[in-house]
Amino acid sequence: MRPILMKGHERPLTFLKYNRDGDLLFSCAKDHTPTVWFADNGERLGTYRGHNGAVWTCDVSRDSMRLLTGSADQTVKLWNVQTGTQLYTFTFGSPARSVEFAIGDELAVITTDPFMELTSAIHVKRIAKDPTEQIEESMLVIKGPQGRINRAVWGPLNRTIISAGEDAVIRIWDSETGKLLRESDKESGHKKTITSLTKSADGSHFLTGSLDKSAKLWDTRTLTLIKTYGTERPVNAVAMSPLLDHVVLGGGQDASAVTTTDHRAGKFEAKFYDKILQEEIGGVKGHFGPINALAFNPDGKSFSSGGEDGYVRLHHFDPDYFNIKI
Repeated sequence: MRPILMKGHERPLTFLKYNRDGDLLFSCAKDHTPTVWFADNGERLGTYRGHNGAVWTCDVSRDSMRLLTGSADQTVKLWNVQTGTQLYTFTFGSPARSVEFAIGDELAVITTDPFMELTSAIHVKRIAKDPTEQIEESMLVIKGPQGRINRAVWGPLNRTIISAGEDAVIRIWDSETGKLLRESDKESGHKKTITSLTKSADGSHFLTGSLDKSAKLWDTRTLTLIKTYGTERPVNAVAMSPLLDHVVLGGGQDASAVTTTDHRAGKFEAKFYDKILQEEIGGVKGHFGPINALAFNPDGKSFSSGGEDGYVRLHHFDPDYFNIKI
């Protein structure tokens, strides 16, 4: 499996997202410029210029027409994917950490960081079909969790919002009223900051990664813990194969601690686990720094990783990957 190295960012990667068709890959980094690539050959298609801060997150609409990006410049921007033009800018009083379109693309959930005296918050925005009719107001603002909320996603049928972050608790909120419905159990839950959260293709379960060196698989409706995957290092990014029962964890130490260890060149790997048996299947080495972002192509035949080293590595699986037996 030879990776395709995609060099378009000059700062560490923060987030990767495929569109629903799996032909485009969007990458966000700390260099202010989200980039779109062809997902089969890694060719750069274009960039979205306009943010003036690190871009933490993005999401693309189901029809691949609109892109949402959230940035440390305290804005969330809506873009035309094809032309790269800005359609709208939502302004907040603090950095935007996570964005996700709801099913139907008429709503978006956005999380903002604690900043000065502001606490972190989850905002629900209505996304107008026509950008000229777009309004700034949030339909709902949820506050409560302590510390930063690193990720918020929509639950089944857009009825709930699932959030996770620095306080290591996963919460499920009612997306109409903002009422807290469920919280993850302290005993079975993560012990440190939850860095990442990704849903299964059908939305029935989701995977969280944490600095406590583990990833956990949860039932979306009941918030029951299904599986735990243990690793030797903090987990910064998680991904789930839509095709096989595989989960991928990426991580490494915090950027500030990197120089103090003996990890030689390219030792930072994405580790594959069997989703059901929780056994490690293998790893893909290559990054020269911690892995900050992982994403699976919706067809399950390739995956990409983004690192602290500023590279996106795109891997198309060899045929023998599909026959791994444990």
